[in-house]
Amino acid sequence: MSKNYRNWLVLITLYGIFFVWYTDFGGKLNSDEIETYLVKMQENNKAKGIPSSEELDMSKVALKKIEKFMREDSGKQFLMVNNIDMSNNPEDVQGAQPGETANQLMDRYMEHMYPELLKRASHPIFAGNSVLQAVDIVGIENAEDWDSMALMRYKSRRAFMEVVSNPKMSGKHNFKVAALDKTIAYPVEPFLYLSDPRMLLALILIILGLVLQLRFRG
Repeated sequence: MSKNYRNWLVLITLYGIFFVWYTDFGGKLNSDEIETYLVKMQENNKAKGIPSSEELDMSKVALKKIEKFMREDSGKQFLMVNNIDMSNNPEDVQGAQPGETANQLMDRYMEHMYPELLKRASHPIFAGNSVLQAVDIVGIENAEDWDSMALMRYKSRRAFMEVVSNPKMSGKHNFKVAALDKTIAYPVEPFLYLSDPRMLLALILIILGLVLQLRFRG
């Protein structure tokens, strides 16, 4: 076996391992999976204690949205768009030190979130700070000021549900809520995604393979 052949074999194997890890081949969520996730989320809500009637109504609405999201699954990856306005004076939260800033509270939330995301091939793909108030607002009140924006990639709706239904994450969400004055988060399925790591890695490995091929040919 020539050295060039071995090099290409190693590169293709590495790419194959990454591609399999990064891609959900499970297809659309089935009815059993959907019911399982709904039960988990209901159990998590009950574990928080007896909610107020307003919180109970909000919880029911949220579960309905989540159920619709799961039943309309396409089996594909998606991006969560997050517009974020941090609180200047966040309230104290159980589990955090009194007087912690919004950034400290958000860090507490994300330190638990990142491991759950990364082991499911889900991660941030873009984040940036606002440099001006919103320049175009239609039909929305109190939407002039935003501190930052972030895009989070999820391997699939299955991966997303594994994260949000995890009971370990249930109590951590309070850190995020306390850190924010307001936020808007909604999922999108990209039809144009030029920064997909699978494409970028393929280009990098092809270039590396060609460089190695030229080197050993010489």
